[in-house]
Amino acid sequence: MSVVATLVVGQDGSTSLNGRSAGVSSTLDRATFLQRRREVDVIIIGGNTARVEPYNKTPVPLVVISRSLVNPVQGNHLALMWNCSPADAVHRAQTLFGEKILIEGGISMINELMQVNAIDQLELSVTPIIGGDNKIDWKELLSQFKHYTSKEIEGTIFFSAHN
Repeated sequence: MSVVATLVVGQDGSTSLNGRSAGVSSTLDRATFLQRRREVDVIIIGGNTARVEPYNKTPVPLVVISRSLVNPVQGNHLALMWNCSPADAVHRAQTLFGEKILIEGGISMINELMQVNAIDQLELSVTPIIGGDNKIDWKELLSQFKHYTSKEIEGTIFFSAHN
């Protein structure tokens, strides 16, 4: 099994700016993010992420976990709406699509999956952006993993963490 969670934050822990993660992303982070998507079997996100981020097109199936019956990514013919827990979605997605699962949901989804040991790896990008919204303690998040490596390229620090 290979469940990878990905998250971008600003240096101050901002997970969004003007309501979108693109506001705290960098050009290199965005390129890395898009490449990672092409290497998995399925992407899992939450309903809130689907409503605020552009998910009308994905290179692989997209699972949106939501209690709402309204599909926020109607233009994406690869999108599926599931009303279940993130852990149940991971298990179901493995059965239907394959072992390589990318979690692009927010910190609540990541934390919930970490509590049940369902995340194998965290790919965290920390950009120089400050002053955004929905701040998290990204250093505390990293501390929940036994091992991590980092590299800084053009002002963005890329962390790859695993247990």
